[in-house]
Amino acid sequence: MQKYVALLILVIPGILAGLGIKWMRDAVFGELVPQLQFIWLQFLLGLIFFVFGIIFIGGYILHREKKNKRAQEYFLKNENDDKDHKKS
Repeated sequence: MQKYVALLILVIPGILAGLGIKWMRDAVFGELVPQLQFIWLQFLLGLIFFVFGIIFIGGYILHREKKNKRAQEYFLKNENDDKDHKKS
């Protein structure tokens, strides 16, 4: 059950990122989505959806890699430095 929930948590931002790409493409070619009234608003919302989806998925992958100690040393070192500063 947990794997299905985790998959759902990743699929939703992926769909939003795909929708963002579609809206940006449609805005560039001048095709307005019926729910929106301005092309620039469509492009801006598409950009926000795309960036949110990519950042969410990237953050999830980085979190999993840190947890399994497979991330690059740069990311693991920063995590240890933050813990040292909080103790002081």
